[in-house]
Order: sequence, then structure tokens, then C-alpha cells
Amino acid sequence: MTAEQIEALLAEVAAGRIAPHAALEKLRHLPFEDLSFARIDHHRELRQGQPEVVFCEGKTPEQIVAICERLEAASGSFLGTRASETVAQRLRSRFPRLIWNPTARIVHLPAAQTQHPTATGPILVISAGTSDLPVAEEAAVVAEAYGHTVERLVDVGVAGLHRLLAAGDQLYRAQVVIVIAGMEGALPSVVGGMLRVPVIAVPTSVGYGASFGGLAALLGMLNSCAAGVTVVNIDNGFGAAAAASRILRS
Repeated sequence: MTAEQIEALLAEVAAGRIAPHAALEKLRHLPFEDLSFARIDHHRELRQGQPEVVFCEGKTPEQIVAICERLEAASGSFLGTRASETVAQRLRSRFPRLIWNPTARIVHLPAAQTQHPTATGPILVISAGTSDLPVAEEAAVVAEAYGHTVERLVDVGVAGLHRLLAAGDQLYRAQVVIVIAGMEGALPSVVGGMLRVPVIAVPTSVGYGASFGGLAALLGMLNSCAAGVTVVNIDNGFGAAAAASRILRS
């Protein structure tokens, strides 16, 4: 749908010939922008409530910059995950306001005006060990980019459970909890057994040989005896943050 068609549709709404909800349905499936190597979905936020996010792994710096330029032109902002320092440097030379979090491997250009006022949360992101921090930070930074208040609780794995129990205030004021753990992945079951709020478990690829790159933690979390624990893919902090955001905004 072209800009002229959108303008004509809005004129129909203003004249009362089309109901606003009917016009909204027409806008939900607007076309993408074709860059030959990527088809950018500018209207994902309209359909899903969250904009398209750039997964930087596997893309060249030139491709990432081109995609981000188009996202910025359309909305004034963009968010990229799994970005290398090289990619961050290239983007910062183009966008001086860029925020780069090396631990999370996140690049974020916030909108000049806040699109998502911070009004929901807190989302509590718990990491079992320091080695889980890259995935935990990915979840935390994405949730913050989506406009949520985020709190962090680090290095409280089951090998020293007293560290988790000492953080009762943080645990009980959270509205959604994201729990990141590698090794055997036991921590989400503990947290899920303590709280009434949604718990999203993220297995990480942290561990020795028998962890099978996070598969052991994934299976442990899927077999959690705590009711209501939801599990996302291995190392998928982004997916956990997206799910937590949707839970709160629903």
C-alpha cells in the first residue's frame, strides 16, 4: 500500500465512510520494503506490538547498516541483537546516538521521543552464574528497549541457594521473572516454586561436556516440577524478553 493509498484510507475514516477498526485491519498487512537481501517488515509493531529486530549474526556489516538505515528512516529507532564490536563501530559512525552493550551484544538506537513509556514491570532477570550474564543481559537490555522497568539479580544459582533467598524483596515485587541458567538448569524450578508470577526459563550453553551445549539445561527446564514455568530456546534472551513484554502489555 502506497502513501497515497494510506492517505486516502485515512480520509475515508475522517469522512466516516470506513470505521476505524476496519481501517486498522487494512493496515495490519501493509507491504515490506525489499532491499534484495532483506525484506524489512516496517509494520510488525502494528500487528504484533513489537517492531522488527535485526539479528546481526550471519549478516555483513554493510547489510546490517543498510537495514538499520531503513528502520531508522521509518521509525526513528532500531534494535539489533548478537552484534559484534565491528558492527557496533560501523553503526556508531553512522548513528552517533547508538547505544552499544558489549556484554549483551545489543545495538540500540532509541527514538528521539520515547515510544514506549516506562509503565510496566518490574521484570526481574535472574542469572544463575556469572557465565550466564551475556544471555541475561540480552534479555534485560531488550526488555528495557521495549520500555519496561528491569531489575537484575546475578550469580544466585542453586549451588548457593541462600544467595537467592536473601533477595526476597526483589523476587516478590517482580511482575514477570526471567531465569537464565546453564549446567543442569535447576534454578527456574526453584524460582517457579516460590512465586505466583509468570516465570520464563532460558537455558544457556554454559556447562561441561555432558551439558551438550545447553541441551541438558533445556530438558531439565522442560521437565520442571514447578507449575507454570515456560521455556524458550537455548541462549535466547531476546525471546524471553519479548515474551515477558507481551505478558505485561496484554
